[in-house]
Amino acid sequence: MSSLIIRNSIKEIPEDDFLKINKETNSPFSQYNYLHALEASKSVSPESGWEPHHFLKENNGKLIGFMPVYKKYNSNGEFVFDYSWSHALQQAGRSYYPKLLTAIPYTPCKGERLLGNNNVKDELVNDIKDYMANEAIESWHILFPDKKTKSLLRDHGLIERFGCRFVWKNRSYKDFNDFLNIFTSRQRKTIRAERRKILKSDITFKIVEQDSISKDDWDIFYGLYCQTYIDRWQRPYLTRSFFDLLLSGKKTSQPVLFFAIQDNEVIGSSLCFKNSNTLYGRHWGSSKNIDCLHFETCYYQGIEYCIKNNLDYFDPGVQGEHKIRRGFEPELSSSFHYLLKKDLRSAINEFCLKEKYGILEYKDSCDKYTPIKKEYRI
Repeated sequence: MSSLIIRNSIKEIPEDDFLKINKETNSPFSQYNYLHALEASKSVSPESGWEPHHFLKENNGKLIGFMPVYKKYNSNGEFVFDYSWSHALQQAGRSYYPKLLTAIPYTPCKGERLLGNNNVKDELVNDIKDYMANEAIESWHILFPDKKTKSLLRDHGLIERFGCRFVWKNRSYKDFNDFLNIFTSRQRKTIRAERRKILKSDITFKIVEQDSISKDDWDIFYGLYCQTYIDRWQRPYLTRSFFDLLLSGKKTSQPVLFFAIQDNEVIGSSLCFKNSNTLYGRHWGSSKNIDCLHFETCYYQGIEYCIKNNLDYFDPGVQGEHKIRRGFEPELSSSFHYLLKKDLRSAINEFCLKEKYGILEYKDSCDKYTPIKKEYRI
């Protein structure tokens, strides 16, 4: 007979036990070391609005299931926006927060959200529903789940909310010029012109991966990363120690740093992560405002890296129609939502149904806007 255990920190779970139920997980963000780095660095904490509240299943003391859960006291760092839902419930005299969230903090990339066999996953979903009823918590949200998790959540009757993201697909390109052949001639000229601007500015690039990343590399990157938030009058989500902790543990998340260098000085950088078939763009920053530096550092360098390393996909993060003109194609994404009480459940279901038609129209518009030749589209 399995039992439910709730842990307030990932470090309360032995890493070896976690790895045994996480063998097939391909996402770099569902790894023990990534979740641990977030918590140990205080990037994720009650003070930041993310209180770890992880759901575990054990059988005779053996870990057989895991679901990352956070008690949220705000909606920051989620990339699925529910502020209107919060406002509506507040207007009704009820509390939207704390809510329960199953996601990878600050990381809008799809991946595994429940670990264990199918029966254990079913139990975890039922357990969290029971927990909500006992604790009078109004809502539970699952963000960016993978295909198998989507199917499970639909079977449990959760409300699906659609979004749109942009992904690059590798069609066995020989090199970047081969990739450019998928575009109309006008867009090929535009991309080449953007890249020439970087060359004329005497900017070169250096790539540093995983164990080769030094403390000095992280220091340089973090300064640039923070500048992005300072420019927006915001506080960075991630602390400096998060990046040092990334490379601890037995199975790491495979970071890849791209450095833009001008006059022997790093002036821009992007941080990606990878797995066996996908490169994920996550963070970037720059110290100089140079035309097309963002496009080169965050998109074109990543595309070249995927081609050279035979990676199938490049997911640069959510939002941004400007990605379409640079070879990223629209695809639907999903989040799932369980509302404890029928009145809110009905209202949110109606909202998501109406929103779905708008998202589908938006995706259709993006498909028409793409400069990729028809025969090459996803």
